Amino acid sequence: MKDEMQYRATEDLIVLFWDKPEAARGQVSYRVVCNEEQEKRVEHSYCTWKGLSPETSYRFQVFWEGQMIYALEARTRAARTRLDVTECGAVGDGKTLNTRALQQAVDACGPEQTLYFPAGVYLTGALDLHAHMDIFLAKDAVLQGTEDPADYLPKIPSRFEGYERLCYRSLLNLGQMDHTKEAAFMDVTIRGAGTIYGGGRALREATEAVETREIQAELDALGDRIHDYERPETLANRARGRLINISNASHVWIHGLTLGYGASWNVHFIYSDHIVTDACTFRSDGVWNGDGWDPDSSTDCTIFNCTFYTEDDSVAIKSGKNPEGGIIGRPTKNIRIFDCTTPFGHGLCIGSEMSGGVEGVRIWDCEMGPTWSGIEVKATKKRGGYVRDFVVRDCTTSHIMVHSVGYNDDGIGAPTPPLLSDMRFERIRLLGRFLDNNAGRNEWHDCPPIEVKGYDVPGYEVKNIVFNEIEVPEGAMENELSLCENVTIHAKRPEV
Repeated sequence: MKDEMQYRATEDLIVLFWDKPEAARGQVSYRVVCNEEQEKRVEHSYCTWKGLSPETSYRFQVFWEGQMIYALEARTRAARTRLDVTECGAVGDGKTLNTRALQQAVDACGPEQTLYFPAGVYLTGALDLHAHMDIFLAKDAVLQGTEDPADYLPKIPSRFEGYERLCYRSLLNLGQMDHTKEAAFMDVTIRGAGTIYGGGRALREATEAVETREIQAELDALGDRIHDYERPETLANRARGRLINISNASHVWIHGLTLGYGASWNVHFIYSDHIVTDACTFRSDGVWNGDGWDPDSSTDCTIFNCTFYTEDDSVAIKSGKNPEGGIIGRPTKNIRIFDCTTPFGHGLCIGSEMSGGVEGVRIWDCEMGPTWSGIEVKATKKRGGYVRDFVVRDCTTSHIMVHSVGYNDDGIGAPTPPLLSDMRFERIRLLGRFLDNNAGRNEWHDCPPIEVKGYDVPGYEVKNIVFNEIEVPEGAMENELSLCENVTIHAKRPEV
């Protein structure tokens, strides 16, 4: 997925998206032409065409500054018949438990059908999807997960905070995790104007209570080593399911929905490729560890035109932890994040579980002004692995951190520290302060606009980092640079 134009389609809609040209600076205007007749002008690197005909090819061209920069032939799919979940016995009254009826509807839905949720609140436990599915939630349709951990059993193989382990099933489950295999679960679209919500904080707390009882002997044996974890309750919480769990899958498209309140992360994909999410709103305020969109040892994945109100990271890019992540050795590569807004939460991070490696991440035209962590690359000394070839352009955020951290540091260490190198940040407006909105505090705190901090082992400094045309407010704190080499910072004066 390098410098190319891509698309996703239904029977009457095509969404195009493309890389921002390397030479483009700031806000960019594009002209998009369909079949050399119709055209649209857009100021972002995606474009939606509606009202199209099924099973029809369309030729698109994208022009920037008078030059054609991309061309693509896209084809709509065949029209599908509607399989209404209410005709399969589901009741949208917000009270009836629909797990059995909805699972039967999922199982019955063929590749020539769309599983359709009309307006209503459909209470359910875990659902297992199959390949070649199309799911549509109408406006005012809510797929609502229960708050009872028993509704998400039996546990399944998964990965959480870098370790492969058994976890509770998620609300929606796609594929079966196996790090020795490539993606085998194909072609799922989850779309519409509706909502998918999990059991949220109540489910998280209930799961933690059950798991604490089950692993009490292990917790007692840890003794003071419990402090290596992020929190004392971290270990019990690693069994939580997500809102949508995607494993060993390819070509999954999530479009147009409101997503949120999983018991932990919301969209998590492991050993997968070509996962695309756009035009969605993520919500997890009040849910500890409630990440939005988490690529994990996955490749060629894209998110754009999304808004995040997440209690933790809006996007967290991962690839395993400590020796296990390195031995599995499946890096996360070629991730695109653009035209996203994060008015609440922690922002965008790579790590801290990145032992399998992360490379080829591109971010542009994102607004992350008040976020707690801004744009952050983080790892502990134990991690091993690497983060490299990371480019961020034309964004606003609170601060940028490329650094070592001391939390979430359990387990046996990798043989060597991580290598964090070869990153470029261009035309970034930094606020030099962040909003702490955890637990509803809503307090602003000053911070260094840039923090770069490596490891106290020769050869493992953070290195080859360029900050170009970085704008910081007058009176901001000093940048913090330590254990790093070949770091250049070119500031620009704030525009008046």
